[in-house]
Amino acid sequence: MDDSKTVYSVSELTNQIKVLLEDNFPTLWVEGEISNYKKHYSGHYYFTLKDPNSQISCVMWKSRTFSTPFKLEDGMRVHIFGNIRLYEKSGRYQLDAILLQQAGVGELQLKFENLKKQLHEEGLFDEKYKKSIPKIPQKIGIITSPTGAAIKDIISVINRRFPVCEILIRGVKVQGISASNDISEAIIQMNEIDDIDLIILGRGGGSLEDLWAFNEENVAKTIFASKIPIISAVGHEIDYTISDFVSDLRAPTPSVAAELAVPDKDDLIAKIRDLHNYITSISSNFILNSKIDIRNFLKSYAFKKPEDMLHQYFQRLDDLLPKLIYLYSNKLSIMKTNIENLVSRLSSLHPDHVLSRGYAIIQKEKKIVRSVKELEINDNIDVQFIDGKIISTVREKEND
Repeated sequence: MDDSKTVYSVSELTNQIKVLLEDNFPTLWVEGEISNYKKHYSGHYYFTLKDPNSQISCVMWKSRTFSTPFKLEDGMRVHIFGNIRLYEKSGRYQLDAILLQQAGVGELQLKFENLKKQLHEEGLFDEKYKKSIPKIPQKIGIITSPTGAAIKDIISVINRRFPVCEILIRGVKVQGISASNDISEAIIQMNEIDDIDLIILGRGGGSLEDLWAFNEENVAKTIFASKIPIISAVGHEIDYTISDFVSDLRAPTPSVAAELAVPDKDDLIAKIRDLHNYITSISSNFILNSKIDIRNFLKSYAFKKPEDMLHQYFQRLDDLLPKLIYLYSNKLSIMKTNIENLVSRLSSLHPDHVLSRGYAIIQKEKKIVRSVKELEINDNIDVQFIDGKIISTVREKEND
């Protein structure tokens, strides 16, 4: 036996392999199909990631599973972000998963979850900001594709349930690059119309990519800023978008949104009929009880006393009437004297009264001259007397 050879224990060899393996592989993305998935009672995920030619064991610790927004299933194709690790006890290497995404929609799903978390922290989902939905709206604004099935469903339901409600449609792009800007602009325009009571925002179902315009931050913040209550009805019942969380009410489908937006006319008619019957019954009972009270009152002594009091008031009025006539006559006489004095004073201020005392009024170019300073040599002037007028020319003037 060669005493110079190095002999490793299994643990030492495994440890060195672990160091070499883990140090030479950075954190990376791996794509494959899930199989043998098991959620341990401890909360950790164990599964195999495979492709047609190979497979690798994977583990995701419980502390990281909360970042996975979907349920894992065998056969699901995923992207895994993680590190290569060696499990020393079994001498088996495995992928230690940090993040899981569904292949194809993983990036969008991650973007969705990040924005959802951000807006939640900013308070855009808080119930205290939710506006109440009007019980009987007079005018509803609908923001959706003008050619999709959603608009037909909404109009059909509203016309069936509450046909007196007015509908205003703002057609928008519901998917594509500029769709979110178009939707935001439509909400702003609806808010500039004073008589809209409610807005329904929606579209039919589709993939995550198809619904993405309703997951954009600008749409979410425009919905939050809306003065008008908004019902979000995007996709099918299983679909959720950011607009659903920030709107005042989420409807699982456009048809349900229309049902939530307006009352049923038949229910209203039934309530009105019940109310009419209730009021009629209450009124009849009140009238009947009042008649009984009146009969009892007519028979009582108290009913006769008002007539006697009325007669006494008539007599008292007869006594006061001459005094009242005297007071008003005296008041009228004083008012007449005051008016005559005012007329006399006003008459003394009339221009004709001044002219009759020997004064004259001088005018230059039909304007009254109040000072010699207003006149120049050779100015033509009109001199008005009580009995006529003369036209004269200034030849000279003297100033005091």
